Amino acid sequence: MEQSLESKFAALKSKGLQIDLTRGKPGSDQLDLSNSLLNAQVSSHSPSGVDVRNYGDPLGISEARALGASLLSASAETTLVGEQSSLLLIYQLILSNYLFGLKTPWKEQTDLKFICPVPGFDRHFRLLEDFGIEMLPVPLIGTGMDLEVFNGLLSEHENIKGIMCVPRHSNPTGDIYSDENLAAIMQAGKAYSDEFLFIFDHAYLLHDFLPSATQTPTWELAQSIGVDDQAAVFCSFSKVTFGGGGLSFATAGKPLFDLLARQRASMIVCPDKVNQMRHLEFLRDKGGVLEHMTKHADIVRPKFEVAFDALDILSTEIGTYQKPTGGYFISFDTKRPIAKRVIELCKEMGVLITPAGSTYPHFFDPSDSNIRLAPTFLGVEDLEDAMEAFVTAITIAHQELD
Repeated sequence: MEQSLESKFAALKSKGLQIDLTRGKPGSDQLDLSNSLLNAQVSSHSPSGVDVRNYGDPLGISEARALGASLLSASAETTLVGEQSSLLLIYQLILSNYLFGLKTPWKEQTDLKFICPVPGFDRHFRLLEDFGIEMLPVPLIGTGMDLEVFNGLLSEHENIKGIMCVPRHSNPTGDIYSDENLAAIMQAGKAYSDEFLFIFDHAYLLHDFLPSATQTPTWELAQSIGVDDQAAVFCSFSKVTFGGGGLSFATAGKPLFDLLARQRASMIVCPDKVNQMRHLEFLRDKGGVLEHMTKHADIVRPKFEVAFDALDILSTEIGTYQKPTGGYFISFDTKRPIAKRVIELCKEMGVLITPAGSTYPHFFDPSDSNIRLAPTFLGVEDLEDAMEAFVTAITIAHQELD
C-alpha cells in the first residue's frame, strides 16, 4: 500500500466513523416534508360519501384509486390501492399466480423461471426465491436490457413465466428504459407466450432529481402493443411520504387485476381507508404529488452531487459508473474483481455498504465488481466522510492486485 494511502486509511479508521450506506432510505430532512400527516385531522367521509372508518371498499376509496390511476396513466376501474409498498402488491400478484393462475396454477408446474435485469433489486430476487423460481439474469445497458441476451434466453428456455423490472431509475443502475427497449421486451414476451407476465415496478416513477429522459407511460405502451392482459404496473408513496406509512398502487389488465383482487380478498379484511384519506387531503392530486416531489429533489440532488464529485476523481482504470438522474442509488463497477475487498476495507473504516453480490440473484456477482451506494440517508458531512472512505478503499483494493 502506498504511504499516502496507508496514512489516509489509518486517519479515517481513527475517526471512529459509524456510517451506514446499505439501504436507500430517505433522510430525516425528506421525512420532515410530510410531518403534517402526523397530526392531520382526517375527514371521516370521503368526497364520494364513503365512511373511511368502517369496513368495505376492498380496492380502495374511489378518489385514491383515481389518484393512483393518474400517476400510472391508467383507468381507475383497474387500479387498486394497497398498503405501504409496491413490493407487497407484487408479492401478492406472484402468490395469486402460484396458487390460482390465469390458466394453470404455477404450483402445478415445474422449472418456473423469471427474467431479471442485473444489476438489480435484491428484494425482487428474494421474492422470487421464496417461490423457488429460477432467475435468468440479463445485463442492463444504460437504456434498458440487453435485447440480444433477453431474446437468447427466450429461445433457449421453456416455462419462463415473465420479467420483473424497475423501468425508471432502475435500482441500482439508474437506467431509464427507452420506449424502444420496453416495446421490444413486450413484443418478444408476447410472442413467447400469452401467459408471459410483465411486472413493472415503478418504485422511482416520481423521483427525478435532475433532468431525466422522458418515457411513454408504461401502461400506455403496454396497451399500444396489446400486452395489457399480461401486464401489471406498480408504484408507491414509500419514499414520497413515510416508509411503511404511505400508499401503493397497482394497475393491470382485467384478468390479472381480478386475480390480484382475489388474492387480496383472502388476506385483507379491508384497506386502511383512513390513511388513504389522510394522503388525499395532504397531496390532493397528481399536481400536488409532483409539487411535493420537487422538494424531495432539492434535498436529494446535493447529496448525489457530493457522491459524483468523489467518484469522478477515480480513474476509469479503477472503475466506472453511470450518473443517475433520479432514484436512490449509484451503481459502481470495478474493473478488477475487488467488490468484496472494497466493502471489507470500508467496514474497517466504519462505513457499511450493501454486501457485494446483493445486486445479483443468490448474491452471486460473477465478476465480483458491482457495488451499490445509497447516499440519501446521510447528512452531507457524513456522506463526504463515507465517500472519502470508499474512494480510499477502492484505490487500495485495486492496487493490491498490481
